[in-house]
Amino acid sequence: MSNRKESQRVVLWADDARLPSSGAKESDAPYLTVHIPQLHGGNLASVIICPGGGYGFLASDYEGSECAEWLNTLGVAAFVLYYRIAPRYHHPAPLMDVQRALRYIRHNSDKWGLDPNRIGLWGFSAGGHLASTAATHFDLGKESSDDPIDLVSCRPDFLILGYPVVTLLEPYTHLGSRVNLLGDSPDADMVEYLSSETQVTADTPPTFLLHTDADQAVPSENSVMFYLALRKAGVPAELHIFRDGPHGIGLASDNPVLGKWTGLLEGWLRSSGIISR
Repeated sequence: MSNRKESQRVVLWADDARLPSSGAKESDAPYLTVHIPQLHGGNLASVIICPGGGYGFLASDYEGSECAEWLNTLGVAAFVLYYRIAPRYHHPAPLMDVQRALRYIRHNSDKWGLDPNRIGLWGFSAGGHLASTAATHFDLGKESSDDPIDLVSCRPDFLILGYPVVTLLEPYTHLGSRVNLLGDSPDADMVEYLSSETQVTADTPPTFLLHTDADQAVPSENSVMFYLALRKAGVPAELHIFRDGPHGIGLASDNPVLGKWTGLLEGWLRSSGIISR
């Protein structure tokens, strides 16, 4: 018997008037699909998954729902984030969406039987950029807001990055992601501000990173730079770089070598105390 329920969909801003975007339509509203293990005793760790797609589409199957199902087998709740993307939306819309998702899940943690202090982000490729941005640009709640969800922290408690875009600085950035996020001629200060390796502090959450050396789309230097920044800041981190493998491997469950990475991730989640040993 599968240890997961059928997913449900929740809209992050149920009141369209609150949706922070000019000209937003109801069809554009960002949302989560909810994947909760069927058999659990509550107090679950949970992960918000940010699929990749260069900020131009969302690879929500192999970098979304498949990962959610895998997390459910570990007894971890999962939420796939459908965030706003180009060409209709650019920065800061995706960041607003992931921050709202973190607040929303933390605010509603009792509803789903979740531990509000074990909510992580898992991002792939451009979704990895979004996740690393949220992990380096957060607040502990907006005290002046009249929305109770906004009063809650949007800091993730841990971070998983699969072949992430981390930097927007050349020569190692993925230019397509940068253009979709910031346009053809972005402001230099904004490019640095959204290059996550330059924004790491001691408050950045513990991180697990995966990349392949053969990645021709997003160079592995992205993961290396973030790892070194974490190390310098004293943040616990684990980095795995496989020699072979293309960009966009997902769980790589059909590859006898690359498919081992999920076991490494499970080991990190257990050794870090995020899920039970």
